[in-house]
Amino acid sequence: MDMENKNTPANADEIADAVEETVTAAAEAAAEAVQEAAPVSLSDPDHPVASYVPDCAKPDVHEAHEVGEGMTKKEAMKIRMRNMNREEIAYLRKKRIYEKCWPVFRFLILFGLGFVILTPLIFMISYGFRENRDMNDPTVMWIPRNVTLRIMKQTINAMGLTRGITDNNPLVNTIFLNIGCSLCQVATCAVTGYGFARFKFKGRNLLFGIVILMILVPVQIISIPLYDTFRNFFFGNVNLINTFWVMYLPAIMANGIRAGLMIFIFRQFFRGLPKELEDAAYLDGCGPFNTFLKVMVPNAASSFLTVFLFSIVWYWNDYYVASSFFTNKETISTVLKNLDGTLNKTIFNNASAQISAREKIVWLEAGCLISITPMLVLYAFLQKHFTEGIERSGLVG
Repeated sequence: MDMENKNTPANADEIADAVEETVTAAAEAAAEAVQEAAPVSLSDPDHPVASYVPDCAKPDVHEAHEVGEGMTKKEAMKIRMRNMNREEIAYLRKKRIYEKCWPVFRFLILFGLGFVILTPLIFMISYGFRENRDMNDPTVMWIPRNVTLRIMKQTINAMGLTRGITDNNPLVNTIFLNIGCSLCQVATCAVTGYGFARFKFKGRNLLFGIVILMILVPVQIISIPLYDTFRNFFFGNVNLINTFWVMYLPAIMANGIRAGLMIFIFRQFFRGLPKELEDAAYLDGCGPFNTFLKVMVPNAASSFLTVFLFSIVWYWNDYYVASSFFTNKETISTVLKNLDGTLNKTIFNNASAQISAREKIVWLEAGCLISITPMLVLYAFLQKHFTEGIERSGLVG
C-alpha cells in the first residue's frame, strides 16, 4: 500500500503532461485546418501552394492595376485592341457603327409607322369636334377654333343610332350580329381546328386544303351561290334574305367571315400542346369531347380571345356581306357607306343636293370616328391579352 501511495503523484503528473500535449496537438491541427480553408493568394511567393502553380495561371497584378476603375471605356478599348488583328478591329468598328446607327433608324421607322397610323385618327378627332365654318378659315389646320358637340350629335341622329331597339337601330343590329356570330364562329372553329390538329382520318389533308382555300378565295366569288341558297332555302320553301340567319348559319357551320384563318389559328395552337395532356385525360376516363372542354379549352384561352377579337372586328367592319343579304336592315358599316346621302336628307333637307365635300367633311369624319370608337376602346383594354394570343397562336415565327 505504501508503494502504491508513493507512486500516485508521479502517475498524476504524467497523466497531466499527456493531456496537455494532446490538447496542444489538437489546437495546432485546428489552426492548420483553418489556415488551409482560408483563400489562397497565388500571387504570394511565400505561400506553400504558390510554388506548385505555374506562372501562366497566376493573375497579372500589374495589368489589373493598369485597367482599373479610373480608366475610361475608350482607354480600356485601346488596351484591348493592342492584341487584336486587323479583322477583329474592323469587326469591332462595324459593330460600334451599327450600335450607334440602329437606334436612329429604329426611331425613324417607328415614327413613320406611328405617323401613318395616327394621322387619320387625329384628323377625324380634329374635324369631328369643330364647327363647319372653320373649314372656310385658312388659319385653322389641326386645332379647331370653335370646338363643339353639335356636329357629333347631328351625325348620331343622321345615322339612326338614337332609334328604339325595335326600330331598325343600326347599332343594335350590329351588336346583335357581331356578338352572336362571333361566339358561334369561335366555338365551331375551335372544334374544327382541334379535329385537324389531334385526329387522323381519311381525307384530312384534302379537307384542310379546302380550309386554306377559304382563306385565299375572296367572298365575292361565292356570294351569288350563297344568295341563291338563302333565297331558296330548304328546297325553296324558306326565304332567309333580310333575316339574321344569313349571318348566323355560316358562323354555326364554321364558314363565317374569315373562318378559314380562325380554323388555322386553332389548329396551329392545339398542335403545340403536349400529347400527354390528352393521354392523362383519357386515363381518367374522359372522352374526346370532354378532353376538349376540360383540358384543351382552358389551355387555349389566349387563342380563344385572339380569334374572338378578330371576329368582332371583321363582323363590325363588314359591308359587302351585309349589303348583299340585307335590303331593309341597317348596320354600322352600311349606314357609314351611305352617310353622304343620309346627310343630304336629314341635315340639308334635299336628297339630291349637290354640296361640296368640304362643307360636309366634318359630318363625314364624325361618322367615321363614331364607327371606330368601340373597336378602339375594345383594343385599348385587351391589347395585352391580344398580343400574347397572337404570339402563342402560331401566326408569328
